[in-house]
Amino acid sequence: MNYDIDVKKVRINCYRQSKIAGEFMLQLRVPGSLIDAKHLTMVQEVAQKWGNGTFHVGMRQTLNIPGIKYPYIEEVNKYIKEYIREVEVEECDVDMEVNDAGYPTIGARNIMACIGNSHCIKANVNTHQLAKKIEKIVFPSHYHIKLSVAGCPNDCAKAQFNDFGVIGVARMIYHPERCIGCGGCVKACEHHATRVLSLNSQGKIDKDICCCVGCGECVLVCPTSAWTRNPKKFYRVTIGGRSGKQYPRMGKMFLNWIDEEALLQVFSNWEKFSAWVMDYKPQYLHGGHLIDRAGYHKFKELILDGVNLNPECLVAEEIYWAESEQRANIHLKPLSQHKKVGPQAIS
Repeated sequence: MNYDIDVKKVRINCYRQSKIAGEFMLQLRVPGSLIDAKHLTMVQEVAQKWGNGTFHVGMRQTLNIPGIKYPYIEEVNKYIKEYIREVEVEECDVDMEVNDAGYPTIGARNIMACIGNSHCIKANVNTHQLAKKIEKIVFPSHYHIKLSVAGCPNDCAKAQFNDFGVIGVARMIYHPERCIGCGGCVKACEHHATRVLSLNSQGKIDKDICCCVGCGECVLVCPTSAWTRNPKKFYRVTIGGRSGKQYPRMGKMFLNWIDEEALLQVFSNWEKFSAWVMDYKPQYLHGGHLIDRAGYHKFKELILDGVNLNPECLVAEEIYWAESEQRANIHLKPLSQHKKVGPQAIS
């Protein structure tokens, strides 16, 4: 059956076009990747009643339901109204009207997050709580941004491959009177982190503070609590990371040791920056491309406008991008054409 479908309009409504004509996949947002398990019965109902009976965990931690035929979209939108109300308005305090029309926009994209310190022993911050606070600021908007929150520098959430990556870091407090000089923290830093700790002649710890990444490995291994985390929460922010066919790249550090209050002020400027870059005409362009278009210094000027940075916060003076080479045929050759090395070549 043929349908007169405005694919762009349906996409804005959080439906993705299928390779099968007239079918779409609904992407339910899960800000911070944590919801009440009761919602899974709703997902099952939609999948079995209107979809093709399958369910996909989206790469951005959305709940995806494929196989929904176009004539059913209006009916599905009505059914998911209470899910949107609970997840967006009640849990994230998003200022938006919830009606039978479903999601008002696909932007900003679903905020990703690892499990954070609600469970993980290595995490420095509660990723879900932060993600919900950011959701309130950036959603809904026709200006796009991809964002991920990681609880520690292990970056299980792949924050460095997003327009904005937020990584929880901790300031460590050393209590020398508790230290027994076992060297456990030195070994942990050497094996898992940046090798900034050393044991001095007095049997105490010296630290090169310039290169500490705030991971907390020293805290985890210390048997006497000679290392503790500063209770104040800090974050590292990377920008401009992305995948893609042309120019994939990791994000670069923009801010380090920023506190939560200042961080939320930064995200409050995102829509203003995006609107300026695109002359107040929203397009489906993600944040990294907008930063490239504006240039780092203009981006920094606009995104930090009016932000009260905490005294500990450091800001990148310059950022130099290194694009990944995707034109593989330039550098790759069949093995038979490679120059021989080793004993055969020498002889």
